[in-house]
Amino acid sequence: MNAMSPVAHGVGISVRGLRKDFAGREVLKGIDLEVAAGEFLAVIGRSGCGKSTLLRILAGLDAPSGGEIRFGGGDGRARLMFQEPRLLPWASVRDNVAVGLGEGGGKARERAEAALDAVGLADKAEAWPATLSGGQRQRVALARALVSRPRFLALDEPLGALDALTRIEMQKLVEQVWQAQRFTAVLVTHDVSEALLLADRVVMIEQGEITLDVAITLPRPRRRAAPELGALEDQILERLLGQMPSRVDG
Repeated sequence: MNAMSPVAHGVGISVRGLRKDFAGREVLKGIDLEVAAGEFLAVIGRSGCGKSTLLRILAGLDAPSGGEIRFGGGDGRARLMFQEPRLLPWASVRDNVAVGLGEGGGKARERAEAALDAVGLADKAEAWPATLSGGQRQRVALARALVSRPRFLALDEPLGALDALTRIEMQKLVEQVWQAQRFTAVLVTHDVSEALLLADRVVMIEQGEITLDVAITLPRPRRRAAPELGALEDQILERLLGQMPSRVDG
């Protein structure tokens, strides 16, 4: 992990009254949200609740219909990691990572190799994407997102298509890289367990509104089998399933 030096300066995000309409349908209904610089936030909710729409607006891919977003302390431009790695099949692994820099030359090559080293793929720099496993392709996608040393990383279900064991490995990697660089991370996921393992806070969106915002104070690294984690997951799942518990503790 020492190939890429820690950045330790994520960007703070302040959202006020955020609305988004699609064809007359209100998808986000006045969202208020504060994300601290360097925080890891997970956004959960049922399909169609508006969580991916929120992420796309934060990342600058969609424009809001109303409200405002402010990024504190400088550049709020996001790097994105999607569920599909979206690699260029005709380019080497190194060149795919360098695409994230938007520049060429020896320095770009060095930075791409450093990013690959950070995700454990230094030996795959010359490989073609077609020769990699699904997990390796997602590692390349993560390296491409990290190579520009982002202050804000937006993750839209990036591990959803992976098999169970590879997903666990990638969760650990994402956490390790975030701890080393301390960018601000916003993760959209359907997986409550994944949210609790990775995030400092979990917010839940229901019908375009935030209905739960809980800090996860369990120490890292978190054990999947920890009873505290299981109890918290059960309570959040009850909320997702429409059964309202009396309270949710972090």
